[in-house]
Amino acid sequence: MTVPSFPDTGRPVAELLAELDALKADDLPTRGENVTAYVYDSGRPEVRKAAERAYLAMLEINSLDPTAFPSTVALERSVVAAVASRLGGDEATPGIFTSGGTESIMLAVKAARDARPEIAHPRMVIPVTAHAAFHKAGAYLRVAVDTVPVDPATFLADPQAMAAACTDDTVLIVASAPSYAQGVVDPVEAIASLAAERGIPCHVDACVGGWLLPWLAEAGADIPAFDLSVPGVTSISCDLHKFGYAPKGASVVLFRDTAMRMAAYYACASWPGYPVVNSTVQSSKGAGPLAGAWATLQALGAEGYRELGREALEATRRLVAGIERIEGLEVLGKPQATLVAIGSSTLDLFELADRSRERGFFLQPQMAVDGLPASVHVTLTGVSARGVEGMLTVLAEAADEVRSQGPAKPPAELAELVGLLDLAGMDDATFASLLPAAGWDPAPTGSPAMAAINNLLNVLEPREREMIIKRFVSVLYSPYLSTGDTNPAH
Repeated sequence: MTVPSFPDTGRPVAELLAELDALKADDLPTRGENVTAYVYDSGRPEVRKAAERAYLAMLEINSLDPTAFPSTVALERSVVAAVASRLGGDEATPGIFTSGGTESIMLAVKAARDARPEIAHPRMVIPVTAHAAFHKAGAYLRVAVDTVPVDPATFLADPQAMAAACTDDTVLIVASAPSYAQGVVDPVEAIASLAAERGIPCHVDACVGGWLLPWLAEAGADIPAFDLSVPGVTSISCDLHKFGYAPKGASVVLFRDTAMRMAAYYACASWPGYPVVNSTVQSSKGAGPLAGAWATLQALGAEGYRELGREALEATRRLVAGIERIEGLEVLGKPQATLVAIGSSTLDLFELADRSRERGFFLQPQMAVDGLPASVHVTLTGVSARGVEGMLTVLAEAADEVRSQGPAKPPAELAELVGLLDLAGMDDATFASLLPAAGWDPAPTGSPAMAAINNLLNVLEPREREMIIKRFVSVLYSPYLSTGDTNPAH
């Protein structure tokens, strides 16, 4: 559906809202148990209503200047203190409310970098399973990223290997709780101890697990220590728009001391306008997400999160047990959170994902990297328990359908052709014209078939993948995919 650009005269509100509904027709659902990535649903309409009303109540409040809008200070103090109370801190623990995990991670990297201004070429050491946000932070902040292999069977970071990768220029060491791809918690105590011995800050990426793992532990899961209670951990990130079930745009980064939080701030008085001081990458920012997060925490309370944690843990255990009964599928590693990676050496996993989506269940494709196998990812939330049996049925049916095809066999000549293309210099129209050969319909409707292009990406080197997906997104926002027109003159 083509969206009109700028009208000469204003349009009726009812017409606009109807158009939005039509545009959303092919979107993944944001509620229910069938979407296992991107969205998090508490399954409690009254909690969602509280968040919506709080969000709208603060829609026009600008968090740029806390002295102009002191309500934002009170709300942020409350939210940060709530997160700190579950992650080894208390109401005095310094923290920042951010727009999401990537911004929290970027601030942690900035703080570590700026705390060591004498280092001209800073570096950080991360396990290969660390989130892409660390690579993004490194690129934006000019901090080199040294990746370290993990155990190929458990997918856990190797503390000794990470310590060996440190140099005099290392300003940060990273651990995940859990790593997103396989849902395992790195040995934070050992990593943080080795970091402390070297005088290097240690950040724990608990964006997914920070507001989940404590409740899983209360539900009986074996969760290793990972938060600020661990000596040597100097900062930790925790998303509330994941297992906090708050509206999107809600995360917190905590610091062990105020000096590190100060290093995350930015201030500028070198211009003739108002003095600028930002606690986040953003300057002007609506207070809606902050209010929505606060309202969600208050509406659910500890008992609400305990119940959601129990339900998500039960769903995960049932899913893991069920996958083991499906021929050709296996769970990679031993997930400690409610994130599961499904692997296979005999089935085309990306074709399996397409067939599952046709049946109403979205599985997230994950590519092979550094010797770690490709997989499809499932995140289970508080509403997932009611859909586990349906998901297992769909997985079994999809596996039966693709079993005769065997493992994926992307055309070797297509992978070789990619290496010959000038992807950086190519225009959007030309790239769009090549997509059908890779298995992508340039004018898709409904659920797109992604197996062919995902299998192609899976056999390419990461740098080639990155160039292709950047080109693809560029084309996606051009007119050429929406119309099928690949002639730039039209």
